[in-house]
Amino acid sequence: MEQVFAPWRIEWIRREDKNPGVEECVFCELPTWAADRANLLVARNEYAFVLLNNAPYNPGHVMVIPFEHTGDYRDLDAETLLGHARLKQRTFDALAAAVDPDGFNAGLNLGDGAGGSIDDHLHTHIVPRYQGDTNFMPVLSETTVIVEALEETYDLLHEAFAAQDGARATGEDEAVRFDRAR
Repeated sequence: MEQVFAPWRIEWIRREDKNPGVEECVFCELPTWAADRANLLVARNEYAFVLLNNAPYNPGHVMVIPFEHTGDYRDLDAETLLGHARLKQRTFDALAAAVDPDGFNAGLNLGDGAGGSIDDHLHTHIVPRYQGDTNFMPVLSETTVIVEALEETYDLLHEAFAAQDGARATGEDEAVRFDRAR
């Protein structure tokens, strides 16, 4: 079995000032701040929100994050679990419309040993994938090539979320909002 190493990611994990300006938990505080666009918060429903990853593996790499602060997936009540799952469905739809990937990687890093840099507030990573999107750059030169600016990705996803049934888009600088119903 071949292995691919990404040792440059350890710098992100070990950084000292992990969340400047954050008192407790960035995922609890961020959705309460003004300026959704500036904070890369692109969509939300009553139970969760969608945030562009500011260190993406591919354009469109997002996290779907429940508002409830817990690191244990089993702690989510039925309504929150369903709301989180429905927003993940909408996220797959929006990503498919906005960036047209060949597939997705989706998953949770739960617990200290799972490799996530924020382990006390669960979040689902969704990474659009494309045939041949892994190349020699990250393997040989410790360089990742992100071919699209976060602001451009935000615009594409915001538009794709806003086009969905039940979406309320009040402005391009605010996250698209959804009712409970799909």
